[in-house]
Amino acid sequence: MGGHTNTEEDDVSEPRAGVKTLGIKVPDALHAQFTLVAQLDGISLNDAALRAVELYVATKKDEPDFAQRAAAALAEIEKEAAARRASIEGLFGTSAEAVADAAGAAKPATSRSRKAGTEG
Repeated sequence: MGGHTNTEEDDVSEPRAGVKTLGIKVPDALHAQFTLVAQLDGISLNDAALRAVELYVATKKDEPDFAQRAAAALAEIEKEAAARRASIEGLFGTSAEAVADAAGAAKPATSRSRKAGTEG
C-alpha cells in the first residue's frame, strides 16, 4: 500500500470543476497521528484535511489584524491592475475598454481561421 490507508479517498483520476488538489509533505509522526484521528472520527484523510483547512481559514479570519492585511493586499492588487491598464492604454493609445472591445471583435475571426485550417 506504500503508506496509503483505506481512509484516503482521493479523486485523483477525475478532477472536478471548482476543486483544487493540494499536495503537502507531512512528517511521519504527524501523518500517523492525523491518520489515527481521522480513523477514530470515521472520516477520510481528505475530509480531515479539508476540515483542517477550513478551521485554519476561520481562525485566521478572526485575527485582529487579518482584515487590515487583506485590505492592504486588495489595495496592492488594484494598484498593479491600474498600472497594467495604463500600460495597455499607452501601448494602443486608447482606453482599456476600447482595447477589450477590439479584442472581443477579433475572436470570431480567430475561430474562423481555425475552422478554415481544418478544411484544407
